[in-house]
Amino acid sequence: MKYQTSPAFDADYRRLTAAHRLLFRDAVRTAFAPAAESQITDPGRPWPARLRVKGIQGAPSVWEMTWSFAGPDGRATWEWVRIGNDPGIRWRRVGDHSIFERP
Repeated sequence: MKYQTSPAFDADYRRLTAAHRLLFRDAVRTAFAPAAESQITDPGRPWPARLRVKGIQGAPSVWEMTWSFAGPDGRATWEWVRIGNDPGIRWRRVGDHSIFERP
């Protein structure tokens, strides 16, 4: 799965603790990326329940996932994009629930 990041994501990511970054990368590698690949070939396939993927109200085409429910609160927003000729993900924000103020 190809991906790119927004400047807001990059700034958010730098603010995360090392442990929080590790949890995010692990969730992406083990659950999110394989599920996103599956979505490309089978859009009706459900996302893993543990990620709580859903669209964000008031922000068309922006999605959210929750990758940690208990300390630290882990949320990320993203959108589908084309990277070259391939489908990909643009990570928009990462952090806690406050990222939803400007997803």
